[in-house]
Amino acid sequence: MTKGGMESVELFTTEGKGRGLKAQKEFLPGDVIFAEPAYAAVVFDSLTHVICHTCFKRQERLHRCGQCKFAHYCDRTCQRAAWLNHKNECSAIKRHGKAPTENIRLAARILWKMEREGTGLSEGCLVAIEELQNHVDSFGEEEKKELRADVESFLEFWPPHCQQFGMQLISRIFGVISCNGFTLSDQRGLQAVGVGIFPNLCQANHDCWPNCTVIFNNGKIELRALSKISPGDELTVSYVDFLSLSEERRTQLKKQYYFDCTCEHCKKQLKDDLMLAVKAGESKPSADTVKEVIQLSKDTLEKINKARMEGHYHEVVKLCRDCLKKQEPVLGDTNIYLLRMLSIASEVLSYLQMFEEAADYAKRMVDGYLKIYHPNNAQLGMAVMRAGVTHWHAGLIEAGHGLICKAYAILLITHGPSHPITKDLEVMRVQTEMELRMFQQNEFMYYKMREAALKNQKIQVMPEPSNENAPSLFHKKE
Repeated sequence: MTKGGMESVELFTTEGKGRGLKAQKEFLPGDVIFAEPAYAAVVFDSLTHVICHTCFKRQERLHRCGQCKFAHYCDRTCQRAAWLNHKNECSAIKRHGKAPTENIRLAARILWKMEREGTGLSEGCLVAIEELQNHVDSFGEEEKKELRADVESFLEFWPPHCQQFGMQLISRIFGVISCNGFTLSDQRGLQAVGVGIFPNLCQANHDCWPNCTVIFNNGKIELRALSKISPGDELTVSYVDFLSLSEERRTQLKKQYYFDCTCEHCKKQLKDDLMLAVKAGESKPSADTVKEVIQLSKDTLEKINKARMEGHYHEVVKLCRDCLKKQEPVLGDTNIYLLRMLSIASEVLSYLQMFEEAADYAKRMVDGYLKIYHPNNAQLGMAVMRAGVTHWHAGLIEAGHGLICKAYAILLITHGPSHPITKDLEVMRVQTEMELRMFQQNEFMYYKMREAALKNQKIQVMPEPSNENAPSLFHKKE
């Protein structure tokens, strides 16, 4: 796996899609095509006290800025590294009396950087920040209303002694944030914690079956190859999760990013048949029965979301079990409504330490995902990892080790060997390999030793289930 720079890509323009990126040389799966630091980035409003404002890592104890009392850092090193970008923000927060919302803070950081460095191309950028797509002209009435409110709040926050920018430019910057704000994840890639602008990444066009993926790693985003890429090939990423019907993905892309997806998977509705699969054979259900079960699934998912928000996890399990009983005789193994129910059931049961039942659901979920997702999809890798850990905790060491090895192979490509989640997985892979050898040598002794070990050290509780989906590529304002 090699590391590349911006000399490895070429900016080009095509009719209908605008700007895009092409490869200048060959890349193999797992290669880093380029790594890019944020032009500007901020922590989400709800996490400002638990996430470092420099490296975006979650820490138990953070140092607070002594001046504004708002920014938090891992240590003095992170605080010193942040000062160039925080200096103006710090005094503005003190003057304003409180910190504004994340959108206002990000717009301010962008304009302070433009004030320092001037407009036009910044070092290492293929496109000037003010030339990024903003789609302000395509905003609907509600979006225009939100934009006016953001601009008004920004002007209240912006210090009078700083360079005064025109209303048109300020509006364009908010449009840039809306269209190009990239979601930043915590160090393990499990939770969205902030939003940043990465001008070079913004040039990569969408494809539902892309040849690249994007990972936030050690303070930079990495554009990584998912498959073999030849010189001259366009570099694409997916803006949305593939686990939706083609029409649903196209609707989401049109609403959020203002374009009609014309990728092969959308045009030919590839994989839609799998995602809508029903039981085949002599007992094939009627169309009315399928429609009834799909509606039941949608209604149950709404009830599950409410129960999860309230922390009623045993109620979630009951809802999943009841729904699965109705789904299983009707829906195929790859049907997205069945897969969503299996995913929730396995996650919540793992949290409740009901590992054997969770492992069964997780295995069925992974079997379905493997038929739908790109073989090197990051979300597939994370799902396989979760299933492997669940089997391991259930004492199913052979299946657990196999799934963990499969997940490790995927994440080596999507995340790379230096990413914290890949390092965690490597430790698990070595541990389960050792346990598997012990199991193969003496199954009885393995279970005796496992039982004794669990008496001395309880299994670590799985993370509390969250209503949040896996972090999406681009952040959209709620």
